[in-house]
This record gives sequence, C-alpha cells and structure tokens, in this order.
Amino acid sequence: MHNSKKQYRNEPRKSESRKPKAVLENVISLRISDQEKKSLEKLTAKTSKSITDIMREALNLWSSKRRSLCMD
Repeated sequence: MHNSKKQYRNEPRKSESRKPKAVLENVISLRISDQEKKSLEKLTAKTSKSITDIMREALNLWSSKRRSLCMD
C-alpha cells in the first residue's frame, strides 16, 4: 500500500531519526596577522576543516593542556 502523500522534488524529506542540531549563538571576533591568516588558510585546504573548526580544536587543545599542567 502506497502513502497517500506525494513527495515533491524540492520538498525536504522528513526524517524522524535526525537529532536537532545545537544552535550556537556566541560569536568571537579575532584580529590576526596576514601570516596567521595564511597559515589558517593552508590548514583549511589541507584538512578540509573550516577556520571555525580549527579554532575550536585549538581552544580545546589549549584548555586540555592547561588542565594537564594543573594551572586551572
């Protein structure tokens, strides 16, 4: 038996298994040198990660290193 509702081409599919993504609302602005920007651009090209993801990873690494040195 077929569903009576027809799926149209551009209509998004409804999936009950998808979890809602957390909405990130906080923005941090950062001034960096031209060399730092070039380094970030190289990293994004090599890793296929966004600058945001790279900066989050750097923050997490810094935080974990700081905790491991018992500086918190």
